[in-house]
Amino acid sequence: MGEKAEVKSEKKDEQPKEDKHKDGEHAKEEKKEEKTKDKKKKDKECKKEKNPEDKNDPQKLRQKLEKVDAKMQALAAKREEILKSIQEAEQKAKASGGEAPPATTS
Repeated sequence: MGEKAEVKSEKKDEQPKEDKHKDGEHAKEEKKEEKTKDKKKKDKECKKEKNPEDKNDPQKLRQKLEKVDAKMQALAAKREEILKSIQEAEQKAKASGGEAPPATTS
């Protein structure tokens, strides 16, 4: 009977340790969340600090325009590839006897 009492008391001691460990993990998660929130705030502050003179600087505006043009060209190429894939899929569907809906172009 004395042994059972010792085993029970050991189990009781183990349970609070687990709870403490869980609380520690929870605290770590909260700290991580706070850090991410702080980073987001700093990012927003950096974005707000744009130089208003950039809107009047022709060189910087040209750089922005070139960047946008490059993105548009890449998207146009991707669009053409997708349209080509659609046409090929429709031709395969017609060849196999199925009726495919007409492709819409915009």
